[in-house]
Amino acid sequence: MSIAPAGPQTGAQLIWESLTREGVDIVFGYPGGAILPTYDAMTEYTIRHVLVRHEQSAVHMADGYARASGRVGVVVATSGPGATNLVTGLATAMLDSTPLVAITGQVGSGLLGTDAFQEVDITGITRPVTKHTYLVTRAEDIVPAIREAFAVARSGRPGPVLVDITKDAQQSRATLDWEAAAPQRHLRHLPAPLDQIALAQALDLIRSAKRPIILAGHGIQLSGARAEVLALAERADIPFAITLLGLGAVPATHPLSLGMMGMHGESWVNRAIQEADLLLALGMRFDDRVTGKLKEYAPHAKKIHIDIDASELNKLVPVDVAIAADLGDVLRALLPQVPVADRSEWLGSIREWKGDSAVRDIKNLPDDGHLYAAHVMHDLWRLTKGEAVVVTDVGQHQMWEAQYYKHDGERSLITSGGAGTMGFALPAAIGAKLARPEAEVWVVAGDGGFQMTFAELMTAVQEDVKVNIAIINNGYLGMVRQWQALFYEGRYAATPILSPDFVKLADAFGVHGQRVEARSELATAVEAARTVKGTALIEFKVEQEDSVYPMVPAGAALHDMIRRPAPSVLAETGQDPV
Repeated sequence: MSIAPAGPQTGAQLIWESLTREGVDIVFGYPGGAILPTYDAMTEYTIRHVLVRHEQSAVHMADGYARASGRVGVVVATSGPGATNLVTGLATAMLDSTPLVAITGQVGSGLLGTDAFQEVDITGITRPVTKHTYLVTRAEDIVPAIREAFAVARSGRPGPVLVDITKDAQQSRATLDWEAAAPQRHLRHLPAPLDQIALAQALDLIRSAKRPIILAGHGIQLSGARAEVLALAERADIPFAITLLGLGAVPATHPLSLGMMGMHGESWVNRAIQEADLLLALGMRFDDRVTGKLKEYAPHAKKIHIDIDASELNKLVPVDVAIAADLGDVLRALLPQVPVADRSEWLGSIREWKGDSAVRDIKNLPDDGHLYAAHVMHDLWRLTKGEAVVVTDVGQHQMWEAQYYKHDGERSLITSGGAGTMGFALPAAIGAKLARPEAEVWVVAGDGGFQMTFAELMTAVQEDVKVNIAIINNGYLGMVRQWQALFYEGRYAATPILSPDFVKLADAFGVHGQRVEARSELATAVEAARTVKGTALIEFKVEQEDSVYPMVPAGAALHDMIRRPAPSVLAETGQDPV
């Protein structure tokens, strides 16, 4: 840590002093005129700067860093287009509750409101996609703003915060008083005491339930409440279903784990939710991809919802008990009073519904000479022993990964759930690897999304970051094509997509590249990628008109799933039999 001089410092120096004192060791960014004083001062500090190829990727890298580490990610950009390029990444972080601080340069305070070169009202633009924004026009306000930004980003339900600092504020001087700049929390932001009446009501519902299910969400990870959730499930013999962002928050191979719920969740999981008499929603927000048609969602169930964000309670699904508090605090208060239970009859019913639908097992995964995306996901899980950090893009490959890669470890899946941001995977994986250099990190991306941010291959090379990349190339924008096949009479409008030769592209970036077209080649290619020095890319040429099953159509009830067609039907259409 640098030692602040006794006298006044420039605002630019105060930015780096603040980041250093907040424990920041790495920032992701791209320089420009309005932030140049800050970049000039950066050379005096030991914080590592990662130069990206696009500012959107900088936010995704900070996002991946934060999700992999649990720390606040930091991004730096200039004014105008540099700042507006952050918007998609900030929205992605906001919807997935990722703690970020974005610092942007702004034109001089005397030019604000004049449409000066590269002047944009970035605090106004980003207000809907951040927890808070600050416009700083004086050097003496920089440290208080940054300190408060970090406090807001990491407190309660985490999220992104933007601090916009004018160029003259970076250039003028002020004296650092770290203690005086401590954030002052308002009383309305202090956590309320646990609602004892609500706790008692929740206990009564748990005691009387015959067919309960825990809905395990991303908040389990954010709260650090994994042990408490498992203790509740095991003590009360309650199975748990997992949201997409909840994968890894609780172990997928636990005996009480049912698998993923929702639009592309397992059929028996969705049926169990529809048959349950109690739902314990833990750190999840009843997203439409989870619930399906709200009027027909879990019609027989009482509902307990625990979430730190009070605005999520009763927002979409009316519940019987709503508790706005940190999940870990609530469960630690509940657990001593939860009775030991035996719900073998309920668990047996779910096993019967599962029956032959358990196609995720290797013995049921056919190998008929074709390469399917499901093969890639399953074999990647097997070859890495499920111990990798997987960062996915958005689309069919994302759902196959969620179905076939069993996530037991915490923070082992990083994906864009709320925004569904294509191009997320590669930059986020670079951030994740920098956060956890000892981890094996895999990118799983489609041929469409990968083309949005593949310039960051050069960032990985320049920064000497090793990530392994699996491109699932089916020649389509696959999930959109699937919807067109099912709901638009097979009119593939604007979904066939050409790609470059990804192996030659890898070579152009100085990255190891391979192509796999048969399952027999898969293991050798994966092992080569894992052992080669530096980033490695594998292009998997998979079956093209291949669909993710089951699927709950948008607006349909959870039990109205489109199931996997019979093998004879699939043979006629050339679709994936798995």
